[in-house]
Amino acid sequence: MTSTVRKHLAMTLGVAALLGAQVATAVAQPAGRSPVERLRQDTNAIHALGVSGVQARVIGSDGRQTVATSGTADLNTGRPVPSDGYFRMASTSKTLVATVVLQLEAEGRLSLHDTVDHWLPNVVKGKGKGKGHDGKKITIRQLLQHTSGITDDGLPGYTTRKEYYQQRHNVYSAKQLVDLAMGHAPSKGWSYSNTGYVLLDMIIQKVTGQPAHQEIENRILRPLGLNQTRWMGTSSTLPRPHAQAYQLFGPRSRVDVTDQIAVEHESLSWATTTRDENRLFRALLSGRLLPARQLAEMKRTVPVRGKVVKRLWPGGRYGLGLVERPLSCGGTYWSHEGGDGGYITLNGVTDNGRRSAVVSMSEARGDTPKHILAQEKAASALIDHALCAGGPSAS
Repeated sequence: MTSTVRKHLAMTLGVAALLGAQVATAVAQPAGRSPVERLRQDTNAIHALGVSGVQARVIGSDGRQTVATSGTADLNTGRPVPSDGYFRMASTSKTLVATVVLQLEAEGRLSLHDTVDHWLPNVVKGKGKGKGHDGKKITIRQLLQHTSGITDDGLPGYTTRKEYYQQRHNVYSAKQLVDLAMGHAPSKGWSYSNTGYVLLDMIIQKVTGQPAHQEIENRILRPLGLNQTRWMGTSSTLPRPHAQAYQLFGPRSRVDVTDQIAVEHESLSWATTTRDENRLFRALLSGRLLPARQLAEMKRTVPVRGKVVKRLWPGGRYGLGLVERPLSCGGTYWSHEGGDGGYITLNGVTDNGRRSAVVSMSEARGDTPKHILAQEKAASALIDHALCAGGPSAS
């Protein structure tokens, strides 16, 4: 769990590597307060922590949308945060990758029980102090669920202002990233792994003959009309409009990190909006992207492991590219947050896909565990309030 804002959040699982305090479950919104007022209050609360810009969008079971923004899109000019601004999708795109893999499984083109070595011979193998990795024993399901033992130790990324300016335009091949991970010992049990999704990208290309981003475009984005979700490749810029992205490296070290190439692996290199991200999760959970059997497989979860992650996600469980978290009003919701290059985004959708919420923040306060915890907790509260506004169990 290192590098940039994955790297601030190593996963977008977020923050985990730096957290040490308990993250409390958000409480249900007080009676008498309208969902619109609650959303405005929650976005303002995030901004009040010192987060430069916040945008949030909630879609209710009746299809109505509520939007709120707070702060500024640019600390130099003071321009307002756009309500439809683009941001880097980061690890939320793992849900896209997992969906494509499960579609291929439904078509009989691969099996979740297939080993990595079946599709990528001799790519995963221990070396140096990492002896023990064996692609003949690791399955596609394990990659999807972060139970493969492959860690992110050694992946490139920046943690200081100096490293940002040195590394922001670096590009790495999938093989380079996998080779870096192979030099480290396997982990035991559940352990978040970006490298595992690098391998899934490679497997998608081996099975289909097309890059993973093209399969995502053809199978998910076009059918759903998600024309505000774009693969950025090696571009260091974002479509307009967008808020500038900031990273807090220290008390007096806030850096505009908007200009960078986010291609640790291609499934991370996406820009999207709160509108499209809401529509994606609603379509997925309502069964529009996967047959019932594959959606059920995606929702077969295991507990997250590790003191830090368990404190970050109390009661959290991980499926196949999808996270299950409890709601304060009863029941659970599904999500996959993302964080990279100053942008941190949390999202959530009810089990039936009828109510959803997305909040995107254009500053990562990653300088102290206290700041990270406060930002994550405030954003989680916004999602919980929005989903519980529909009543018990967020129906």
